[in-house]
Amino acid sequence: MGGKIEVPGQNRGPKGNYEKKRETVFSMIAITIGAALAAFAVEEFLTPSNIFDGGVVGVSMILSHLTGLKLGILSIVINIPFLIVAWKNIGHVFILKAAYAMALFSVCVSLFEGLPRFIHEQTDQPILATAFGGVLLGIGVGFVLRGGGCLDGTEIVGILINKRSSLSVGNVVMIINVIIYTGAGLLFGIEHGLYSMLMYFISSRIIDIIEAGLEQDKSVMIITEHGEEIADEIYKNFDRTVTFLRGEGYISQTGKDVLLCVITRAEVHDFRMMISKLDYSAFTTFTDVSEVIGHKKN
Repeated sequence: MGGKIEVPGQNRGPKGNYEKKRETVFSMIAITIGAALAAFAVEEFLTPSNIFDGGVVGVSMILSHLTGLKLGILSIVINIPFLIVAWKNIGHVFILKAAYAMALFSVCVSLFEGLPRFIHEQTDQPILATAFGGVLLGIGVGFVLRGGGCLDGTEIVGILINKRSSLSVGNVVMIINVIIYTGAGLLFGIEHGLYSMLMYFISSRIIDIIEAGLEQDKSVMIITEHGEEIADEIYKNFDRTVTFLRGEGYISQTGKDVLLCVITRAEVHDFRMMISKLDYSAFTTFTDVSEVIGHKKN
């Protein structure tokens, strides 16, 4: 009756608090760098060549071209309603990070407007602006997403629709962007619409790489009748233990050992060489791993 009630998370301890603070700091640094890079890509590469991003930024770019209003002001003003709606339906931490990223992006766009547009002055090839602008924009947006924020209200729309339908966030954003690029093609010519779609494809691929991590790990599954021996070799060569599962061959009806472990991409070659040198029969597969949480040693 009179005992002490512990609230979950109340006694995190110094180490837990330090980890949380460090994660927050790195998150804000990633968002800051990402928003600045994205703004630079838009102002230095895309805007001078009439190549448009998707989502709210793309709509803002089109309206800026048509009305002469500042892109930085338009992007933040159009994003505000999405943030208000999201505040009531999505986690507040995400929204605060998104608001910071959007505000910083708008400020950086306004600052970069005064910079000389070296790329546009040196070449009139829009394919170069498409390629390099797409890569730089993808890196910037990827960093923002890795930091737990977003730069565009259409992603918030995608999250909200995904909660109420079978459409994924990616499909919602893609549908919106197809409409935007169609409008850009009609207003500024089909060539600019197609370049914009190509830029979007390039940036999307770069975002995937940044989100998955440049040092993407590999999950290894080995099916063998000599699990103990192969596990010993893995531990000796790579300083990793494995997880054992028990299986059975469909045709042979004999017992099989299924070994699971995670290695880095750089270790794949040496791992293959180790398996090929063993005298044991071992069926081995490698699978990309987008994220690993916890210790690789188990």
